[in-house]
Amino acid sequence: MNQNDSEKKSSANTADTEALQEAQELSKKMLQTAIQQNMSMFKGYSADPFNIGKTYMDAMMNLWRNPAATMGAQTEFMRDSLKLWQYTAQRMTGSESSTDPVIEPEKGDNRWRSEDWSSNLVFDYLKQSYLLSARLIESTMDSAEGLDEKEQKRLSFFTKQFVDAMAPTNFPMTNPDVVKATLENKGENLMAGLKNFARDLEQGDGQLKIAMTDPEAFTLGENVATTPGKVIFQNRMFQLIQYAPTTEKVNKRPLLIFPPWINKFYILDLQPKNSLIKWLVDQGHTVFVVSWVNPDDDSFADVGWETYLTEGIYEAVDQVEKETGLSEINVVGYCIGGTLLASALAHMKARGDDRIQSATFFTALIDFSEPGDLGVFIDDAQISMLEEGIEERGFHSGKSMSSAFNMLRSNDLIWSFYINNYLLGKDPTIFDLLYWNSDSTNMPGKMHSYYLRNMYLENKLCQPGALSIDSVDIDVSTVDIPCYFISAHDDHIAPWTSTYAGARLFSGPVRFVLGGSGHIAGIVNPPFKNKYGYRVGPARLPAHPDDWLSKAKEYEGSWWPDWDKWLKSREKEQVDAREPGKVSGVLESAPGSYVMKRI
Repeated sequence: MNQNDSEKKSSANTADTEALQEAQELSKKMLQTAIQQNMSMFKGYSADPFNIGKTYMDAMMNLWRNPAATMGAQTEFMRDSLKLWQYTAQRMTGSESSTDPVIEPEKGDNRWRSEDWSSNLVFDYLKQSYLLSARLIESTMDSAEGLDEKEQKRLSFFTKQFVDAMAPTNFPMTNPDVVKATLENKGENLMAGLKNFARDLEQGDGQLKIAMTDPEAFTLGENVATTPGKVIFQNRMFQLIQYAPTTEKVNKRPLLIFPPWINKFYILDLQPKNSLIKWLVDQGHTVFVVSWVNPDDDSFADVGWETYLTEGIYEAVDQVEKETGLSEINVVGYCIGGTLLASALAHMKARGDDRIQSATFFTALIDFSEPGDLGVFIDDAQISMLEEGIEERGFHSGKSMSSAFNMLRSNDLIWSFYINNYLLGKDPTIFDLLYWNSDSTNMPGKMHSYYLRNMYLENKLCQPGALSIDSVDIDVSTVDIPCYFISAHDDHIAPWTSTYAGARLFSGPVRFVLGGSGHIAGIVNPPFKNKYGYRVGPARLPAHPDDWLSKAKEYEGSWWPDWDKWLKSREKEQVDAREPGKVSGVLESAPGSYVMKRI
């Protein structure tokens, strides 16, 4: 190499070093901006919003009193750290094939997809060092004694949040993809990322709202929520949509769907190819869907759980009866919509109202004794603090709800977008599901407080007579109509073993079906994809879910056809197709105006 080539190489190396230094400075400014812009969020709030400080103090005191509990994890860490040095030394001498990695990422951990995490010696060492340290921290916290089961789960959950945040993938100098992009683009990716960061702060009114998809790529009624239909009724709580038929004959009994009001209904009508609503219409069902209001002022301060039942479920049933002339209706409740439906069925049973002939529950909790990961956010102190904020506004912000749900899968729903948007400076991908996920809704404060206290905290819905609605004591075990439960094996919001416990409360025939994937993908699983599969067990549900699972038969593909067959087996009569609003009149076209309101 001549002197001129050496000077050029030296100059290139200097430029690369300067680009990396600039990336580090930009990253620092990004974090400083986040801190400055978000400080206002904490004015008047507890410094410990998740009420986890005492749990950590108790855990540390117990570990201090019993140091032997941590010795095993520390010994393993030291031994494996030495192995990692030896492994790295062997790779440096060209003996890569002579030994296996000391630790591997868990299956499905997508943070390490870049080939450089394995092929590059430095990044491989960083990855394995982090994984060893993460295992040490998590196992140490798990070994803390003296905590009850709920507090131990909270300790493990928030420890994992910290560990995930500290992953080398989340920092520009220790992520090979970011380093490569920064060198190739002379730091322009970090500049673009800073612009994205400022944009997301502005979108969140000072609170960082990480963009998961391009919000301009979708328009309700044009490329999502497109199934033809009409709004035939509305009150302050909801709009009722009736969808246009696509068959000459339809099943006699109409199908009324109560989606969750924590999110918007169009998760069931994203695009024609994956729309459950369109699919049901094409199978010959007359489909009605409730589109809940998105409250954004104190005019909904008086709205409680009872209001959703009386002005929601009862009113919707009345309107479907009026429109179709039938007092026999099939209904669906999804997530919290299913929890409300269960309480409504018990209330109707007590009143002698038998208009609902069958009920289907999508990933719905009725027995909250094991509420899943969401339980880590719920205790008396956290609810009391939430209620203080509600008193000021009259509603609970959907932004807080969205953040909590995202934390349940922080690597997928927070850090992956942080890396893509801010470190790589890329635009988020265009994805209908993520658009829906970002379209949050507020909760009426009185209702939300009631729900958290009576369901999650005190688990009253599954206790006969523990709840009284509109001066009527309710008992879910009195409900004897046919019920269909669909749950998802990997659901972290409504664990299938818990929904199974709820299914066993009913006294009528229950078909329990276990699909694959999670809370959303397990439900929005159209037949054409032929994904996940599902299991159906014995008609008489054993006491323990594992006994049911051991006897369940596996089927390929979507559970949708199984459900359709179950619905039609209950009542085979067909009638001429029903045009929307023929009796009630038409207010506007689907998807209606209520769903358009964004936070």
